[in-house]
Amino acid sequence: MEAPTLTVLTGPTASGKSDLALAWARRSGAEIVSADSMQVYRGLDVGTAKPTPAARAEIPHHLLDVAEVEESFSAARFQAMADGVIAQIAARQRAVLVVGGTMLYLRALLRGLQRTPPPDPALRANLDALPLSEIRRRLVEGDPASAARIHGNDRVRLQRALEITLQSGTPASRLRAEHGFRERRYPFRLFALVPSADALSRRIAARVEAMLCGGLIEETRRLLERASGGALPPLRALGYRHVAAHLRGELSLHDAAARCTSDTRAFARRQLGWLRTEPEVRYLEHPDPMGNAA
Repeated sequence: MEAPTLTVLTGPTASGKSDLALAWARRSGAEIVSADSMQVYRGLDVGTAKPTPAARAEIPHHLLDVAEVEESFSAARFQAMADGVIAQIAARQRAVLVVGGTMLYLRALLRGLQRTPPPDPALRANLDALPLSEIRRRLVEGDPASAARIHGNDRVRLQRALEITLQSGTPASRLRAEHGFRERRYPFRLFALVPSADALSRRIAARVEAMLCGGLIEETRRLLERASGGALPPLRALGYRHVAAHLRGELSLHDAAARCTSDTRAFARRQLGWLRTEPEVRYLEHPDPMGNAA
């Protein structure tokens, strides 16, 4: 069976992707496949800006609520699950609309995964025990290009880059460049929704405020209760890690909100940086840049 042509809608966080995706799906009869690394988790609705029950009842959505918060969810697992879902949608002769801002997931789906060694449980356990400052120091020594590219507070990506470098003996950035993501696994049309910088900044601030007022604190409290001293993957994510620090008494709510807003804006800039490396992206402007955040 010939691979279906995917319509892919991405863009920085809070750009309005979800609202636009619903409008597109209504017009085209498409089913939506989420490419969001946090929306895969059950029970994380407010902090991930998950589509509402009404939206999901109107338009079929896939790859939401497919993992428990105790699980790690990898790009390889996303790729395999997305391939299965896309085949099912194509068999129904429906269009496929992939929507999300997790750029690694999109690359895995559209171009293929990097050829890197699989995780080493013993090495990972050793790295987990190190403070973030030591992870950064070792990565600067072994792979300065990755250290410069990855945000200094992004422990997951910093640690994975160091892990790859130590396992392969080759800087992770070099493996990434040599791979080049040249494979094209599906025919696709890639669109990016990118409001102006000022509009995006305001949308991010509005989203953080809405999440804090809309249940993010309660969601994070439930996560901490389930963690029982452990570090659940979602507790490293934007919003959840900031509110967790507040609930542990490390930050005031005002400071947690300010840091979350600042870190989310930095994350959006990294998403835009990825888009600049993609030669086939077509940019869209949101018709209402101050409308509801997606």
